[in-house]
Amino acid sequence: MRRGRPVKSQIRQNIVEILFHLGKGYGYQISKIYNEIFPRATQRVIYYHLKKGIFTKEISIHKIQQEHGDFSWGSVVEKKYYSLGGKAAAKGDQRVEDFLEARKKR
Repeated sequence: MRRGRPVKSQIRQNIVEILFHLGKGYGYQISKIYNEIFPRATQRVIYYHLKKGIFTKEISIHKIQQEHGDFSWGSVVEKKYYSLGGKAAAKGDQRVEDFLEARKKR
């Protein structure tokens, strides 16, 4: 048996489920959806698992886009859009599918 912490994470698996049904999304969007479906997690934890998911190839960066606007920190924001990676093992969580379907109907 290997030493150290296991690589598997329930939070990262939930993020994979969200990306499976969403297709692609940026960090804040994923965080908002996550907190409405699953037990609350901080944005910092969500971004950590997005970064870790890239390392484990469960998540990949779809594109990086700069958007202009009037933000408190300046006029430009860089959004990283994430999608499923090659090693993602989505199970098709029904809660995520139901939530996204209800959201489309609004």
